[in-house]
Amino acid sequence: MTTHILVLHGPNLNLLGEREPAVYGTETLMGIDQALQARGKALGWQVECFQSNHEGALVDAIQAARATTQGLIINPGGLTHTSVVLRDALAAYTHPILEVHLSNIYRREEFRHHSYVSPVATGVLCGLGPQGYVLALEAMANLLGRSSLS
Repeated sequence: MTTHILVLHGPNLNLLGEREPAVYGTETLMGIDQALQARGKALGWQVECFQSNHEGALVDAIQAARATTQGLIINPGGLTHTSVVLRDALAAYTHPILEVHLSNIYRREEFRHHSYVSPVATGVLCGLGPQGYVLALEAMANLLGRSSLS
C-alpha cells in the first residue's frame, strides 16, 4: 500500500513569492509543492497538495482525507487564528497532523500568537520558511515509522 499524504495550504498562500516577500520569502507555492512531491516520491509516497482560499473547501478536503490518507500537513494561513470549524475538522482526522507556518507566528503580531489548530496537531513547525514543509514531511516519515533517510 502506498502511503498517501495530504498537504493543505490555506488562504492567500497561492500568492507566495508575491505577497510580503520580506515575511514569507520568494519561493512560490508551486515550488513548495514540487519539492514536497519530489521528496514524497523518494520516500515512495503519494503527496497530494491542495490550496484554497475557502474554509469550507479545506474542511471538505480534510473530511475526505480521513479514509484515504495516512497523514496530513497543513498551513492554515490566517485561519490558524480564527477557525474553530477547521480545528473541529482536524480533530476528527485520526492520523498524524503537522501544522506548518513559513514565518514564526510568535514573533509577529499578538493576534497571530494563538492557534486553534495546534491543540489538535501532532506537531508544529514555524519560522523555517519553505524548508519547514520538507521537514514536516521528514517528520511525518518518522511518525509513520518509515525511515526518512532513504
